[in-house]
Amino acid sequence: MKGVLFTILVTICISINCAAEQMIVIDDFENGLKLQWKSKKIKGETQYSVVKTENGHVLKAESSASASALIYKYKYNPKEYPILTWRWKIKNIIKKGNEMEKEGDDYAVRVYVIFPSGFPLLTKSINYIWSNKLPQGKHTPNTFYSKAIMVAVESGNENLGEWITELRNVYEDFKMLFGEEPPLAGGIAIMTDTDNTGESATAYYDDIRIETLN
Repeated sequence: MKGVLFTILVTICISINCAAEQMIVIDDFENGLKLQWKSKKIKGETQYSVVKTENGHVLKAESSASASALIYKYKYNPKEYPILTWRWKIKNIIKKGNEMEKEGDDYAVRVYVIFPSGFPLLTKSINYIWSNKLPQGKHTPNTFYSKAIMVAVESGNENLGEWITELRNVYEDFKMLFGEEPPLAGGIAIMTDTDNTGESATAYYDDIRIETLN
């Protein structure tokens, strides 16, 4: 009987470990903002705060002619954990926002993966954005830094005020966008910014995870 119990316990432990290896939670904000997040100010400071909703805690971002990011430094192999998933919600897009112009380089939400190689000059990143004018599914180099590629996973006013869950294969996206195998990722960042247009935006982020394909 003890032998059977031991076998069951070992099986449970193995199952738990496998599940843990298949998914890594960057943050679900249920216990506040993890200490691993570091603020990067660009112009002014976007206000990030964890707030309670009917379905748990989420991260709220409020920007008024400001731009600052939260960066979660975490080294991992995107070939082993190719899937990045998250959910987000916005109250408004940026009216004067335009992905093709420096003066319009503002986004209500963006989630991006950073690939530091010879940091900072050779750093590449994939910026998943809720675009203002770029059609959904399209991508373009950032107007300030060409090694940052902006990918429109949502676009325009459709779905404003609704929670949208996103899932991207970062490994395949990197190969398609840069034409090469990705290096180790160095972190995941989020940013709500309105410094170039001088406008304001309110948005929410939640359940940021990386996963295997299995």
